Amino acid sequence: MTDWKYRHPHDRFCKHHDRLCKHHDEFHQYHRILRFSRPFALLFYLLVIYLLFAWAGNQTIAVIFAVFISIKEILQLYFLWRLEKRVFQPIASLNRGVQEIARGNYAVSIESNVENEIGLLIDSFNQMAKKLQASEILQQNYEENRKNLVANISHDLKTPIAAIQGYIEAILGGTARSSEKVEKYLKIIDYNIAYVNKLIDDLFLFSQLDMNKLDFHFEEVQIGAYMYDLMEEVNLELEEKNIQLSYTNLLEHEYSVPIDPKRLYQAIRNIIGNAVKYGPDQGLLIKSDLYLQEGFIYLAIQDNGPGIPEDKLQHIFERFYRIDSERTKDLMSTGLGLAIARELIEAHGGKIEASSIEGKGSCFTLSLPNTRLIKENIDETDPGD
Repeated sequence: MTDWKYRHPHDRFCKHHDRLCKHHDEFHQYHRILRFSRPFALLFYLLVIYLLFAWAGNQTIAVIFAVFISIKEILQLYFLWRLEKRVFQPIASLNRGVQEIARGNYAVSIESNVENEIGLLIDSFNQMAKKLQASEILQQNYEENRKNLVANISHDLKTPIAAIQGYIEAILGGTARSSEKVEKYLKIIDYNIAYVNKLIDDLFLFSQLDMNKLDFHFEEVQIGAYMYDLMEEVNLELEEKNIQLSYTNLLEHEYSVPIDPKRLYQAIRNIIGNAVKYGPDQGLLIKSDLYLQEGFIYLAIQDNGPGIPEDKLQHIFERFYRIDSERTKDLMSTGLGLAIARELIEAHGGKIEASSIEGKGSCFTLSLPNTRLIKENIDETDPGD
């Protein structure tokens, strides 16, 4: 375990600004010079006045005094020039930057090449401005997402509710007179109610994830055996739809991974469900491989579906995003499945990535960290083999 010692923020800051920190006391030196030079300057002027009166009429002494006074004035002018360049001008620039921040302009940066504490202060100000600008952009994106979320929820709820209301009115109004038509309408109503329930469940789950209020119950799980049981259960359901699912455990050993079995199951089901939604009606093949790479457990889920266009691939994990909204609407898609999957995987400390070739299929790769070897060799009878 690495020893951890507390370091003052200034020390950590100086670590990244060694060149500036070498001159961190320059401002205090200027201050000391100004403070101690005042009494010496006063004594010097008094001495000059005394000697002028004492040796009045001596031209040589007068020239010497004139030289001393000139040297003193030159040194003073140099000191004031240096003070203006290295202290007053940077402070004026810093003041203008603060005024821009006060106006709400966070895209401000102060250029300064002074190597003193004011240089450190300006560098800290620039970092603060960058963080404020990033926070402002994040807030704007959050507000835009919130507006889109409300609009999407309204749209997605309105359509099934309108359908439910229409078919109920048809039944109550006597339009559906035969029992067959009534049964058909009731099935449509049931379908739309199920869709609304699924949308509400996904919204509730996603809101809990978004606010970090979803409870996770992690436990050490043998990942090979866990994945085998999960894939067997999913395979039984897909076989009824004539969808072929193949699963290969490429692990040479069994590993223990801290996961929430329920939440990881839901994430994987969402990814496989996405392949089913967009896959062909006939001949859909889903291939999954479990393997170890650089200390991470990976699960790759690949399908032979239509693939995802390159311009849409970067958006598929966004909430309510649908590649083909008209088609997925009939397949009870809420547009939250992949967004939820990403949040659940990231809550495990892992990542989820997608790659696709349009017309050839897509591949979703999940990674899980914190693996621990628990058996040297997988038994030949291990069901995950």
